Parts: sequence; C-alpha cells; structure tokens
Amino acid sequence: MRNDEAERGSALPLVLVCWLVAALMAFGAIAASDAFLEQLALQSDCDGAALAAANATDEAVVYASGVGTALPLTAASTRAAVADQLADAGVVLDSWSTETDGAEVTVRCTRSVEIAFGWLFLGDRPLERTAVAGARAPAA
Repeated sequence: MRNDEAERGSALPLVLVCWLVAALMAFGAIAASDAFLEQLALQSDCDGAALAAANATDEAVVYASGVGTALPLTAASTRAAVADQLADAGVVLDSWSTETDGAEVTVRCTRSVEIAFGWLFLGDRPLERTAVAGARAPAA
C-alpha cells in the first residue's frame, strides 16, 4: 500500500470540523447581536419611563411647601408616571421599580426575551435583560 492511498479521505473530517466551528461562531454572533439589540430596546423603554417619572411633579407637595431648586418627586407620582408611560407605549416588562430621593428618580426594568438560536446556547430558556435609567427633575 502506498502512502498517498493510506491518507485518502483524511482531509474530510478536518473540513467538517472547520465548518462546524465556523457555523457555531456565526450562530453565536447572531445570538449575541440579538441579545444586544434586545438590551438596547429595553434600555430605550426604561429611559423613556425615567424621563416621564422625572417630569411627574407631585402637585400636592408643590402647593404645600412651594418649589425649591427642583420640582419635587414622590414615590407615588413616579410610580404612576412610569405605569402610564409603559402602558401608553405598549411596553411589556416582567417587572419594574422606581426609587426617588425627591429630586432624582431611578427606574429599573426587567424583561425576559427569546433570542435567535437560544435553543442552542440557552437550552430553550429565555434570556433575562435588565436596564437601569435615571433622570433628575427639571429645575424650577
């Protein structure tokens, strides 16, 4: 038996492995891009909610104590503004919360998303994305 006959067909497994690795890399890049775009969309929704909350002045506080250096925010007014903003925009979140110190509001939004090729990389589980946005109440 000659040497070249013994090596016949040995390149095929190498080519198949290279194609498999290339396909996994391409699928991974698509999945990562999809997860990134989902994060951008969630961050945009959360930013809009934070801006709406920062503009939600509690009128009862303004009438009772006046306006200081910034329009006053309360937990109730910011929660109501975020709920209205999300409902008006048709945004669906798994959960959201607000925190305020009276002049600045922080909104935390969480959503579970399905990404491309999630069955391959996540075992068919959704990917949980979280975004945090903050905004300061406008000055008086």
